[in-house]
Amino acid sequence: MAMSNEDALKRLDRVEAVQEIQKLKHTYWHYNDTGLRGDKIAPLFTEDGIWSNEELGHYEGRAAIRDFFNGASVAIPFCAHVGMNEIIDVNGDTAAAKWRCFLPCTLVEDGKEASRLILIDYRDDFRRIGSCWYIKKLDVLFNFNVEFPDGWSGAVKLRALG
Repeated sequence: MAMSNEDALKRLDRVEAVQEIQKLKHTYWHYNDTGLRGDKIAPLFTEDGIWSNEELGHYEGRAAIRDFFNGASVAIPFCAHVGMNEIIDVNGDTAAAKWRCFLPCTLVEDGKEASRLILIDYRDDFRRIGSCWYIKKLDVLFNFNVEFPDGWSGAVKLRALG
């Protein structure tokens, strides 16, 4: 049975929405991994967007999200988000997604750098405003956060990130 033009356009819209949401999430991780750049991260959220984590806090609105990330760069001098296993459900101008992320990072603990391995689950909500997708709510759930002895902390960078 042939698909109607209307059904084909709806299907295409969902496919394009998934691709745009993937790009949005990858952009979010990129700005995290290149210096926790709050000035770049905050505009990825809706004006009333929420970033939340049990250990690190709850931040509502672009200004609070920007300030959190700008301040976090001192405590997290290195991170590399490796995202995977996304499940994205689009419903018109809203979407819900689940992601898993493996995060090798360097944290400053008691004035010393420590290499850590963190496994994260994300539970995200997105909203399309006009033709652009934004993060409405981003929940960060730590599954484990363990020290990685003799890790990369203090290693010489082979190339600049960016």
